[in-house]
Amino acid sequence: MSAATTARARRARGTQTEGRSPEELRELVSHWGAELELAPAEVIIEWAAATFGDRFCITSSMGDAVLAHLASKVVPGIDVVFLDTGYHFAETVGTADAVKHTLPVNLLTITPVQSVEEQDATYGKDLYKTDPDLCCKLRKVQPLTESLAGYDAWATGLRRAETHNRVIAPVIGWDAKKQKVKVSPIARWSDEQVESYIQDNGVLVNPLVYDGYPSIGCWPCTRRVAPGEDPRSGRWAGTNKTECGIHS
Repeated sequence: MSAATTARARRARGTQTEGRSPEELRELVSHWGAELELAPAEVIIEWAAATFGDRFCITSSMGDAVLAHLASKVVPGIDVVFLDTGYHFAETVGTADAVKHTLPVNLLTITPVQSVEEQDATYGKDLYKTDPDLCCKLRKVQPLTESLAGYDAWATGLRRAETHNRVIAPVIGWDAKKQKVKVSPIARWSDEQVESYIQDNGVLVNPLVYDGYPSIGCWPCTRRVAPGEDPRSGRWAGTNKTECGIHS
C-alpha cells in the first residue's frame, strides 16, 4: 500500500463521529459487500476506516497479531479491542501486552462485569463445566457486545479456512445481533497465506500456537491438537459446542 493511500486512510479517521442507523449500515453492506469481496485485506481495512472513521475498530483474540499488524499499517492508532475473559492462558495475555507495546495501535482491554470469583459465587463453581454456553455468554458475548456500542463496524480475524462453519463468512457482512457491519479482511486467506504474512513481516504469534494449540480460547476449554486433527478440535473437546457465540 502506498504512503499516499495510508495517509488518506489516516486522515479519514474521526470524520464519522455520529452513528448511522441500522438501515444505513445495511445499505452499505448491500452496496460494498460484493464490491470488496476480492479486494486485498489492506484495501478492505482502508475502506472501513474511511467509511466509519472512529466508529470502526478491530477485535483480536491474540492467537496472533496478523490483523492488528495489517490494520496498524493502514490506520496507525486504530482501536484494537481485546477481551480478557479472566480465563486466558498467560501466553495470551502476554501476546496482548506485546501488541500494545510494539504496534502503533490503541489497545482496549475489556473485561466481564463479574470476576471469575464473583461468577462462581453467583452461578456455582466452574460454570464452564456445568453450562459452557452461559459461561461464554457472560464472559465473552455480552462484554464484547457492550464494548462495541460506540462503533458502527468491527473487524475480525475470521477466516473461511478455519472451520466449515465459517466458509460462508462474508468479507463485508451484517451482524444482525449487534446491528453492526462486520468486516473480515482476511476471510479469504489460506493457512499458507497467514504463515507467509507472519514470516515476511515478523508478526507476533502467541507461543501456544507452536505448542500444539492452533486455536486458542480460555484455558479450561482448550486442549492441544494432535497432528492431522481439525485445528479447532481442541476447543470444547468432547462436547457439541463449536463456537462461543460471538460469530454465531
